[in-house]
Amino acid sequence: MNVDEETIRNRSTAAVFERGEKYRKEGRIDQRDRFDDLVTAAVSGSKLYDVTIEFGGRSLDTKCTCPYDEGGDCKHVVAVLLDIAADPPADDSEDVEAVLDDVSADDLRRFVRDALAKDAELREQFLAQFGDDHKSVNEYREEIAQLFEQHADPSVYDAIDFARFFEIAEQYRDRDRYLAAATVYRAIFEEVDEKSNWIDGSYDHYAKTIQRAIDGYADCILATDPTPEEFDTYAGILEARASTEPPINNEQFWRELDNLEERYDE
Repeated sequence: MNVDEETIRNRSTAAVFERGEKYRKEGRIDQRDRFDDLVTAAVSGSKLYDVTIEFGGRSLDTKCTCPYDEGGDCKHVVAVLLDIAADPPADDSEDVEAVLDDVSADDLRRFVRDALAKDAELREQFLAQFGDDHKSVNEYREEIAQLFEQHADPSVYDAIDFARFFEIAEQYRDRDRYLAAATVYRAIFEEVDEKSNWIDGSYDHYAKTIQRAIDGYADCILATDPTPEEFDTYAGILEARASTEPPINNEQFWRELDNLEERYDE
């Protein structure tokens, strides 16, 4: 887990690097944990933001729940990276692996069952990873709608974190369950589009969220090698969003519908 100041500087603007450096010096990192090559942290800004950093050889994959969309790492990620460079966190995976070697299958099953019973999000990820069924579009949309309701005051000014839904979609894709993944992507772009008139800030974040969901949806649909009739049904989902009122994101949906049709015809 090697990272140095020069690398961190190169991943952010000079202004953001200075602010991240200041955040670290002010002690704004409230929590920091490491499991193997994954570091998670909580950083205090205008609110508490969750930072995730995954080390993969020479690469770094960073995520933050803040609304920063200007390119490069945000100040919260910079603060955590600087903290890692100065004092690498202890790896909890070593303790876990040691216990796993000794725990019985029955005890492990009981522990997993209890953990899943107490944590709905973990339960959802578990079912996406190992189950055969999946939620409907409407069920996912209801969960996303609840996020909007929680953030509305009365409009939505900050960037809502939809990472959990994208992670579930990726788990389905890893198992080649493309239609299940497409269901999640569809729920994201439909509900975010539906709630666009609630949004009064972080516009780039929501435009990128819709785009990411459409891209994932298109990739999954094409991966199923659909018949012309099936394709028309799937493409009709984008056409329906492109025709909604008010026409806030219509151009984006029409453009991506054209792209999908071109890719199918190739």
